[in-house]
Amino acid sequence: MKKERFKLGIIYNFSFKWMGGIIYILNVIKMLDFLDDEEKPEIFLFYRPDLKKFLSELNYPYLNAFEWTFPTITSGYLKSWITGRNMFIDAILNSYNLDALYPLHDYPVKAVKNVKLVSWYADLQHKYYPEFFSVKKRLERDARIKLILRHSDDLVISSNAVAYDFKRFFKIRSDLKMHIFHFVSIVDWLDSERIPELKQKYKLPDKYFMISNQFHKHKNHKVILQASAALKKEGINLFLVMTGKLPDAAQSPYMEELHRIIEKDNLHENIRFLGVISRNDQLLLMKHSQAVIQPSLFEGWSTVIEDAISLQVPVVASNLPVNIEQLGPDGVYFDPLKPEELVAILAHYPERNLSDIFYEEYHERVKKAAIGFMKIFR
Repeated sequence: MKKERFKLGIIYNFSFKWMGGIIYILNVIKMLDFLDDEEKPEIFLFYRPDLKKFLSELNYPYLNAFEWTFPTITSGYLKSWITGRNMFIDAILNSYNLDALYPLHDYPVKAVKNVKLVSWYADLQHKYYPEFFSVKKRLERDARIKLILRHSDDLVISSNAVAYDFKRFFKIRSDLKMHIFHFVSIVDWLDSERIPELKQKYKLPDKYFMISNQFHKHKNHKVILQASAALKKEGINLFLVMTGKLPDAAQSPYMEELHRIIEKDNLHENIRFLGVISRNDQLLLMKHSQAVIQPSLFEGWSTVIEDAISLQVPVVASNLPVNIEQLGPDGVYFDPLKPEELVAILAHYPERNLSDIFYEEYHERVKKAAIGFMKIFR
């Protein structure tokens, strides 16, 4: 008798302010396509209308996509408390015969259903860098986390480092099942013959380092600029390619600070800000870079590092416990508050051989991750 295909609901409800979440869901679905056919779940994807354009990236064979209107945080919680039903997911659960639903960020009340409901929380950055968040946002984050911990039976987190943080800052129920899932990046086929065309398109030299982070203060681009300025004084001119949404400097004190460093140290010829480019272009440029630099002050599990691992690109990263957990002995590390350590690394950084292998074989690694992911729900 043929085994019935597992029905997995996926909630696709992220703001454009957090591209990491948007890419996370796309990668999860692409990752599941690496499973043997009989193990692939049927996916029911509930997406907010403004994310529809990303669905063109998906070629999953058992995908059902539904445009969905989710309540706002305020109205969703109020209606949930009044009705005793989780209004973020109630209509989904009543309309579709699912085996599991993921990822839940909002769990205002306990939902009693014959569906495995699995929550997810990326990191607790606001506990380490409260100055990066408004008081309102910090209170909101804490309240949402406490409700997840109270009402959820299963919680997925990104790393052992995040698990440690949860146990440090919150009381964890003894019966709450915490699953550590190491997100992996899926790299679609890249045409390396296009790289000369891309270098011309973006006005890049043959050799460059890549930084692909959104321009938030905790991403710490500042240390790279400081290191680049110090190297320039020693006669070493590095070329830095930065991708990510560029906020207006007039509205972003952080961007204003970065521009001041560039002006003061005359770094205009050493940096190319590309803004948001297509993911295919971004990954191809990353694949042909000398290395990826990941200087963050905080991460839950770095998408950029995962991209580099999937592409077999070396990484120079801040010495955060989570980055060391992610890269292990294959990474090169520096203190993110000490530009002189980054200077020492980059001053003598060896020219890259593009055929070098740094990490586990791609297909094997992705399939292993997909198997581990489905174990959460079975």
